[in-house]
Amino acid sequence: MYLIVLDFSFMKKVLYIDDDELLLKLFAENVRARFPNIEPVTCLDPIKALELIEPSYDLIVIDLEMPKLDGRKLLNFAIERGVDRKKIIIFSSREADYLHKVIPMGECLCVLNKHETRQQQVLEMVLDSIARKK
Repeated sequence: MYLIVLDFSFMKKVLYIDDDELLLKLFAENVRARFPNIEPVTCLDPIKALELIEPSYDLIVIDLEMPKLDGRKLLNFAIERGVDRKKIIIFSSREADYLHKVIPMGECLCVLNKHETRQQQVLEMVLDSIARKK
């Protein structure tokens, strides 16, 4: 008799919290298509996200402006839960200058405008780096 062991340790997990359902759907579809070893986890409700946030994620992407609970509070909560700041990206539709005032350098990996193509490419590079990580 043979024992077959499936090793899923190569799978990475990325949590994306945003109140924009379409963006969450597009994000998940893009990650599944381009990075088969990354499991996208999405959350539409920032309150429910409190239950999901934990250090085991390889990356957490948080929208800055959401009803009920903003991204800044979620960022602080994640850090208190033990998530490494270098594993958190803040996403917003605001301009970069504004974002850098609200979230100073060093508070997280980076702050990105989610509608600017070049800044979306930064997220793609981060995801690519995660996908390649052993």
